Amino acid sequence: MYTCQHTCITDLVPCVNSEKHTLIHKSNPINHSIESLTHNILHFSSYHIMSTSSTAQESPSPESESSPEIPWEVLDLIASNLDPKTLATAACVSKPWHSAMSSDHLWAHLCTTHFPSLTHLRSATVPSLPYHRLYNISFTSTKRRHRQPSNPRISLQNLIFIITLTNSKPNSPPVTIVAPGPSLSLDHHPLFRFDFDIRDSGRWREFEVSDETIVTWNVVLEGFGGVFTMMDCKGKGSFVSGSDGWFSAELPGSGCCCATSGGGGSSGMVAEMRLVLREEDGGGGGGGGGRRTAVGCVNVGVLSIVSWRYVCVEDVLRYLQHFLEPCDV
Repeated sequence: MYTCQHTCITDLVPCVNSEKHTLIHKSNPINHSIESLTHNILHFSSYHIMSTSSTAQESPSPESESSPEIPWEVLDLIASNLDPKTLATAACVSKPWHSAMSSDHLWAHLCTTHFPSLTHLRSATVPSLPYHRLYNISFTSTKRRHRQPSNPRISLQNLIFIITLTNSKPNSPPVTIVAPGPSLSLDHHPLFRFDFDIRDSGRWREFEVSDETIVTWNVVLEGFGGVFTMMDCKGKGSFVSGSDGWFSAELPGSGCCCATSGGGGSSGMVAEMRLVLREEDGGGGGGGGGRRTAVGCVNVGVLSIVSWRYVCVEDVLRYLQHFLEPCDV
């Protein structure tokens, strides 16, 4: 197989090398020969690499030592018609092939075409970085940048949302929402935003919201294997019937990439809670003093600081898993 492919390429060499001027005027133009070479070059180079690897422990055969060398001009002609992947593969065949397939004049056009914003990096080193290496690091960087993130190890089914409202008034005991993951409604799918209608809850009807109200939102891993506090804060502004009560807290860095060694840093996300308020009769007699502000609905979610839009469920789950399933404590 190796001999056949090697012969196939070397048989095409004289057609391009010694008769190139004649071929231009024939019905079978030189471009057809180059196309044939390009078609076979990857098969030959790939087989050569595998053959060399498998026989590394063996002594070279007389046949391989006597194989004719392809002229440099022909290699350069072939290389100018190859794509980057084939060029890189062919450069591993031998030293002459590496020299021909790694020439700057071949890779310069590829770099400026595919990665124009990174081409200037070549002049940042002395001596200048070879174009084939510049293409390699640019390609790797771009591939990593567009790599799809891994699936989160946890799901909503593994989580429990526990939301608690407290205030300093003695006649207004704390109220709590306990929402297991399977009960969470993905009305805003795929966004991490959830609504809890508590209008028919007796204890919530008795809770009076004020400027001193403190909200706490904890996310618990099933079986209480871990807990993460999304927020624990007071609201902003006055709570007036007919308007919403807003609570927000910036989430800390996960500690894996963006956070500092001291546990600081920012995740670029904000946990948000909205209390939809309504005015109810307090049952304390007539007049304005008998009315009070109660909660009709609770909305929670996570927003991006960059776009101020709600974040996808998968992104928040990937964030939460660093705290609920820590790699290092």
